[in-house]
Amino acid sequence: MEMEAHVEPNYMKVFWWLLALTLFEVAIIYAHIPRLFLVVALVLTAIIKALLVAINFMHLRFERWTLIAVTILPLLLIVDLLLGILPDIAKIPF
Repeated sequence: MEMEAHVEPNYMKVFWWLLALTLFEVAIIYAHIPRLFLVVALVLTAIIKALLVAINFMHLRFERWTLIAVTILPLLLIVDLLLGILPDIAKIPF
């Protein structure tokens, strides 16, 4: 059985991406955009940041697909649940 070489992630590159995404989150708070778009942008940015951390710092890039599926499947179920209850939530004013 042949083993793959474990290449260290470029931690500084990940740091700069996380910093840029955080600055984007702070900047978008001060932009005058509708609340729904603000919430969607902040949630998507948070998911991207979580994936960056999981892939690089938790070394999920080198794990088997089943372990990755165990971490991604709950996220898909949460999105499904939120989309399912969205019609009920949309009737409540924010």
